[in-house]
Amino acid sequence: MKARALGIIGAHEFTPTVFPDRRGLFVAPFQGDVFAEQTGFRHFPLAQTGHSVSRRGVVRGVHYTDAPPGMATYVYCPRGRVTDFIVDLRTGSPTFGRVESTVLDPEDFRAVYVPVGVGHGYVAHEDDTVVSYLLSGGYAPEHEKAVSLFDPELDLPLPAEEPILSDRDRVAPTLREAAAAGGLPDYEVCRELERRTLG
Repeated sequence: MKARALGIIGAHEFTPTVFPDRRGLFVAPFQGDVFAEQTGFRHFPLAQTGHSVSRRGVVRGVHYTDAPPGMATYVYCPRGRVTDFIVDLRTGSPTFGRVESTVLDPEDFRAVYVPVGVGHGYVAHEDDTVVSYLLSGGYAPEHEKAVSLFDPELDLPLPAEEPILSDRDRVAPTLREAAAAGGLPDYEVCRELERRTLG
């Protein structure tokens, strides 16, 4: 497995080796030893897994969890294809407001680690696209937040056609609005929660 740090502090990309043969293939999209070596954390504390299925043109995001409690995620795409993007929403972060995007698909099974306090979303490019998540915490709707996909300051890689999205995502505040309302996570708090949870 290859691993590299992304341009957002604490975010990483992982590309596993795929083993094809006449039966199909085998791949391990998450490997604990490589994750620990790359991130400096002892382990990924799996509390829940997630699985979404999307039509072509669906856009999900930019979603994040209040910190505390905070939640880290590890994301890959076993079917279809997405342009995945992460946004640093942590106030006080040296990379605050920065966006990183990458293509996730079942050809190379690339995955991304999204740190606590960093927003995540994606654009589905094919029908029946599946995105799988490893989550360090359980789902608590009162702590789940969103920032606008259409914020011109973020300039996200959205499709040219009208995206399909949820009502919540359609009315989410811009990054500046969320910051002015005090609704964004704090960088130092997020890093401490991550250290406590992941070791």
